[in-house]
Amino acid sequence: MTPAIRVLERDGATFELLSYEHDPRSAAYGEEAASALSLDPRSVFKTLVAQLDDGRLAVGIVPVTAQLVLKALAKAAGARRANMAEATEAERVTGYVLGGISPLGQKKHLPTFLDESAEDFAEIHVSGGRRGLEIRLAPDILVRLSNARLAPLARY
Repeated sequence: MTPAIRVLERDGATFELLSYEHDPRSAAYGEEAASALSLDPRSVFKTLVAQLDDGRLAVGIVPVTAQLVLKALAKAAGARRANMAEATEAERVTGYVLGGISPLGQKKHLPTFLDESAEDFAEIHVSGGRRGLEIRLAPDILVRLSNARLAPLARY
């Protein structure tokens, strides 16, 4: 049971857990999940933590088939620039390990932004809070429970 699952259960949200055997040699976590679970990779979203130029941290959630456009994340968050947060900082503030960072149940609530392409799907997949665990849920549930705002964040 991860904090992400607890958030969903406490809310009574509709979701499904999907698990697979994570290969410890793999660092392409989202792509690995899509392949192992035979999912459309455009529906599998990765959760990334960035440092804004004003010192705040923010979360960008984009498809694993895309790159997070840091300038777009900064704009959505009301900042001028953003850089990827250090791995240790991302793990510390979220309470999750890289490859298992879920947008739900993070230790510290951060401003969260979901790429608008999520609306193209009835259900999307995000990390369940550990490597090898994905959550299938409707994008509107993710938006509501993470207090996310939709924004154009991805470059393909």
